[in-house]
Amino acid sequence: MSNPFKITGAQFLAETLKAYGITHVFYVEAILRRTLIAMEKLGIKRVVTHGEKAAAYMADGYARAKRGPAVCMAQSVGAGNLAAGLQDAFLSHSPVLAITGQKQPVARYRNAYQEVFHHPYYVPVTKYNVEVNVPEQMPCLLRQAFREATTGAPGPVHLDVYGILGDEIEQAHIASNVFDEPLFRRYPAFRPAPDPEHIEKAAELLQAAERPVIIAGNGAAISDAGKEIQILAERLAIPIATSVSGNGLIPANHSLNLGPVGTYSRWCANQCVAEADVILFVGSGAGDQITNNWTLVGPATKVIQIDIDPVEMGRNYSNDCSLLGDAKVAIDQLTQATETRKEHTDWSRRARHLVQTWREEVEPLLLSDDLPIRPERLCREISLSLPEDSILVSCTGNSAIWSGTMIELNKPNQRYIRAAGGSLGWALPASLGAKCACPDKPVICFTGDGGFYYHLAELETAARWGIPTVVVVNNNGGYGQCLRGIRNAYGDMDGHKEDLYSFNDVNLAALAREMGCEGIRVEEPGRIGPTLTEAIGMNRPVLVEIMTDINCLSPEPWHPHRT
Repeated sequence: MSNPFKITGAQFLAETLKAYGITHVFYVEAILRRTLIAMEKLGIKRVVTHGEKAAAYMADGYARAKRGPAVCMAQSVGAGNLAAGLQDAFLSHSPVLAITGQKQPVARYRNAYQEVFHHPYYVPVTKYNVEVNVPEQMPCLLRQAFREATTGAPGPVHLDVYGILGDEIEQAHIASNVFDEPLFRRYPAFRPAPDPEHIEKAAELLQAAERPVIIAGNGAAISDAGKEIQILAERLAIPIATSVSGNGLIPANHSLNLGPVGTYSRWCANQCVAEADVILFVGSGAGDQITNNWTLVGPATKVIQIDIDPVEMGRNYSNDCSLLGDAKVAIDQLTQATETRKEHTDWSRRARHLVQTWREEVEPLLLSDDLPIRPERLCREISLSLPEDSILVSCTGNSAIWSGTMIELNKPNQRYIRAAGGSLGWALPASLGAKCACPDKPVICFTGDGGFYYHLAELETAARWGIPTVVVVNNNGGYGQCLRGIRNAYGDMDGHKEDLYSFNDVNLAALAREMGCEGIRVEEPGRIGPTLTEAIGMNRPVLVEIMTDINCLSPEPWHPHRT
């Protein structure tokens, strides 16, 4: 039986990406040039970046904002850099398809130019990592890549394509239909339900609890389970803590919202979790960051865990009940299984008291008129300035601590995305990718000057492509998160400790203007709000540089003293 028709590999690849809903690809020259030409005719935008890591970060931001797969590419010599950029996507379960070119097999082991075996780079940062050595492999392997990326716990995938620029495959003819699988344009592609018996057991544990707490992690955000978690929490009067990545799942001003828990946290959330007798983990691996180095969950605490990946059940805490399935579905079924409301009056009152005490402590900092500006005041002004349907993209480190604990998302369509894998510098390129995915939504990037310097060249990318992201730089003149540790290391010793964390005074706003963006420097707290509102309304790339005090250290996480 003959194949229906033959097309070039370039045309096949371009049309397949179009069929999977890809609107942008992010890459560094030179790779798949004939495919890129075919993409142009199909309306796929080809964003050339200034580095492979930035291309991977843009694809990551695109995938998370769109809740669908994204594509980044690099030629053979850039494959290692591209792999390094996938670490955050892997740890955040983001469905990024990375495509690289590879030397022909005949050139291996012969000192060929750029010859380094790519496969090992991608083993620790992908779910699926394959070589496409002959054209006949492309239909099967490309289709499987999208399936792998968007199913189960989502994650990055990698195709290493024959030819240093991928050109050997794209010039060949492929005998295959261009397939179209709408199911894998989004994630989660499938929403499996837990075993009903396990649902009943979990419901019994929650209803019998005296001090239950829900901890919602990144998996809950991936599943978009915020509404369902809120309904369950209200039904049983259960306080809710989140990972930083879960910020925005529940309105910040909700009476049951404790805020972020763990190492990047509010002390009220940590203390409430430490006092719990039953903890329901929703889409969380219960790792060191969300548990403050595994100090918050006591030995007598009962644990219920919801996860789509069976190997995560009980990895860190022995489960009293495991619910294997999609978080949104599992929580909805759990709510239906709880037949009666339970008020937990004393426990709810205790949780609200802890949150209110925290709020009273931080209020003077949020309202501070100090100069240089306090980061808490900056966060308050961002909270007040964010439009209803905005996406806040945060860098890691201090940026994640400040934004996760102090920036409040109270409107249902606001979203929060952050560098959950700890890749400093991720936020600027990721915000550009997010804006490409959601051109009709305001996208605000929150980063420090330390993170900004990593990929400042991508301001030129934003200007060249007219990507109207607002980049807010918390400029304190150095690596602020490192300051406490450096001071502790020096102790009473003399020395130039500032050499280890401080930067030169560079006018970043002027630099942004030089690169084709708008740039505004703010040195007075009263100007933050009006400037942010102005920047968001400009509809062009804008950098807002806020001059803050490096001596305002982020809070250290609270932990219990257990014997």
